[in-house]
Amino acid sequence: MVIIPQLPKPEEPRIYNWLPELIKIAGEINENTFFVGHSMGNQVIIRLIESLPNNISVGGAVFVAGFLKRLTNLEDDDIVRDVVKHWLETPIDLVKVQSHLLKAVAIFSDNDPYVPMDNQDLFRDQLNAKIIIEHNKGHFSGNDSDQTFNLPIVLETINELINP
Repeated sequence: MVIIPQLPKPEEPRIYNWLPELIKIAGEINENTFFVGHSMGNQVIIRLIESLPNNISVGGAVFVAGFLKRLTNLEDDDIVRDVVKHWLETPIDLVKVQSHLLKAVAIFSDNDPYVPMDNQDLFRDQLNAKIIIEHNKGHFSGNDSDQTFNLPIVLETINELINP
């Protein structure tokens, strides 16, 4: 079963709104549970995994355009800056996350205007994620600037995680 959650207030995402909703939507989590996130969605997935009891593991996660360090080229908008600060300055225990995460892959674009390439370091070093760098995919968002509407690498990666 594939679930694409509609998280509350996407124009102003907050941990206290998104995390409880994702926990509710995800239901029972186990080694047959796999997550795919994009951009801010990765943050809430990582925090959900961090919140799991010690005896629960997630089968895997694919993080697309994920960030743990910083973002760049943000709009000159107080709300956007405040949202990013909220997520980046709220600590995450990546050691605990990794202990619940059986497999991880992080996919980045070499020309993402928002997610600098140095974000891959923490995914690789702290979450033991396999790193994939795509060429000229922008922020993988399908907007006018990057025109990325199909991501076969994500489907391939999910299939590899589920059927090694």
